[in-house]
Amino acid sequence: MTQEEGDLDGLVRKRIRALRLAQGWSLDELAARAHLSQSTLSRIENGRRRLALDQLVTLARALDTTLDQLVETAADDVITSPVIDNARGSMRWPVKGDPGMSVVRQRLTDPPPDTPARMRAHPGREWLVVLSGTAVLLLGNRRFRVETHQAAEFPTRMPHAIGAEGGPCDVLGIFDRDARRGHQRGTGESDAQDTGG
Repeated sequence: MTQEEGDLDGLVRKRIRALRLAQGWSLDELAARAHLSQSTLSRIENGRRRLALDQLVTLARALDTTLDQLVETAADDVITSPVIDNARGSMRWPVKGDPGMSVVRQRLTDPPPDTPARMRAHPGREWLVVLSGTAVLLLGNRRFRVETHQAAEFPTRMPHAIGAEGGPCDVLGIFDRDARRGHQRGTGESDAQDTGG
């Protein structure tokens, strides 16, 4: 076994134990969920039994995780750099644990659109928090002021738009896959009013 394989082996064993403890389960409880004996699970966690792929798959399911997450080393993937869109004044980070999710930071300078025709609707959900300034969220026929450190969450099937009030504001938004696609398909001025990336 190489040093790298040994490090991964130890990491996986520690991760199994940590996930078990995080669930508040004893060795017996996880062993029962994974259809293993308590002594087999103990030897796996303590490095006295070789890790077998079929047992790892079973343990991943029992721990409500994936095999990839159980064995990933991802030390270099902890830090992510944003994709910068200068035209929209935004930065976007994909969420590695859920590739359908994106986090977008945008500086808004214009007020929201003055006509409902410029509001957009598409499948999905959005969550946003105002980092600084005041944002105005138009949602259907309702108008919400969202102050610094306040958050809003809404279904994007409802016509919506967002803009700044009383000066620039910085917004951090989280989009599910459908909401992100809805924003990526849009063009023109209405995009500048929305938090989409």
